[in-house]
Amino acid sequence: MSANRPAAVVVLAAGEGTRMKSKTPKVLHEIAGRSLVGHVVSAARELEPEHLVVVVGHAREQVKGHLEEHYAGTRTAVQEEQNGTGHAVRMALEELGRAPEGTVVVVCGDTPLLSGETLRALAGTHAADGNAVTVLTAEVPDSTGYGRIVRDASGAVTEIVEHKDASEAQRAIREINSGVFAFDGQLLADGLGKVRTDNSQGEEYLTDVLSILREAGHRVGASVAADHREILGINNRVQLAEARSLLNRRLVERAMLAGVTVVDPASVFVDVTVTFEPDAVILPGTQLLGVTHIGEDAEVGPNTRLKDTTVGRGARVDNTVADSAVIGDSASVGPFAYLRPGTNLGAKSKAGTYVEMKNATVGEGTKVPHLSYVGDATIGEYTNIGAASVFVNYDGEAKHHTTIGSHCRTGSDNMFVAPITIGDGAYTAAGSVITKDVPAGSLAVARGQQRNIEGWVARKRPGSAAAQAAQAASEDSAGES
Repeated sequence: MSANRPAAVVVLAAGEGTRMKSKTPKVLHEIAGRSLVGHVVSAARELEPEHLVVVVGHAREQVKGHLEEHYAGTRTAVQEEQNGTGHAVRMALEELGRAPEGTVVVVCGDTPLLSGETLRALAGTHAADGNAVTVLTAEVPDSTGYGRIVRDASGAVTEIVEHKDASEAQRAIREINSGVFAFDGQLLADGLGKVRTDNSQGEEYLTDVLSILREAGHRVGASVAADHREILGINNRVQLAEARSLLNRRLVERAMLAGVTVVDPASVFVDVTVTFEPDAVILPGTQLLGVTHIGEDAEVGPNTRLKDTTVGRGARVDNTVADSAVIGDSASVGPFAYLRPGTNLGAKSKAGTYVEMKNATVGEGTKVPHLSYVGDATIGEYTNIGAASVFVNYDGEAKHHTTIGSHCRTGSDNMFVAPITIGDGAYTAAGSVITKDVPAGSLAVARGQQRNIEGWVARKRPGSAAAQAAQAASEDSAGES
């Protein structure tokens, strides 16, 4: 094990978070596509610790289920009663069965902006300085509510005083405790056994271990975070929104520095799992969510929401909602298109204005230009689907599939009643309801013969505006003749 690789990382995630005023546990609230605790676990994994333990308490089954689903391999320890941070860490060490030999990093489960880089710097400082404990600190503009870092004349850390227990002089200190520590595992276990509960909350404070170790002659150090915003904890919806904004700004800036043009960064929202290729262009009002990838030279937006969607190189996606779709190279989508799960658009294809697709594979160069629904279908290459077409895929009990071949031309206002197959090179007439297979190269016409009933309006709607217009037209026609 390398010097900077911890023996264990402990994530404290047992609190109820009552100030969130939510049925959802605080650590499961999401920003940028991950839960709060998920962000912390992801940062902790960058250290490649031997053990990763999340301490759960409130809504433990819900939190454990979330971790098992999304962060397999993460262990959990249960804190039956929330008796303080020191007690929570003791529960984690009991879960491990012994005091780890090496570094134990302790982090809070509600600090989603904390980066793996900052944690690595903390672990590196701890190892390099030979400390018994190293606290991650930050200088903040307003230290209200945070534990203050108290130093002696030499600058060494002597103690951390919680806000409610601090004197007026201590409350003026702007250097604060982040709640993130690196400990010598053996000394941590020994110090936790000596923590007392004679404080305003009657709890076991993890911060008391610092004073205990220092009084025993061990070295206590600090690692100052480069950006104080990384240590921001989330206690209410206002802070949740602020963290979301800060994280989004970080993600958008990262994309721009990697060669992506973001026209209006303030109006673009990006999840942590979104990836880009250089020279992609993101227009205002765009949300990129989940496992979405934007290819080189693609242009997305404005006013577009893509989730778990792949956009090919050179594609254009305008005013579109897409979920679990694949958009091929140089394809065109929108404006006002809706691509539902299972949609796969081939290269140079088109899903145009007011087009909805679901579970549909569309071949290269094929166009569905406007006002159509394509569901449960396979369409070949270089086919054109006429305006106002509907793929009638549901019979009230089951979904059925439609197959349309390559180089077909289907008329406007067609109904394709599945299951049917239309062969390569076939045509269908406008206004047709296609209920049978169409052989390759055939023209299908499926509509009633037109019949005009002369004088119907005058007889059935006498005196109406329509009747008057018809009478005037008749008189004009007679005059011309």
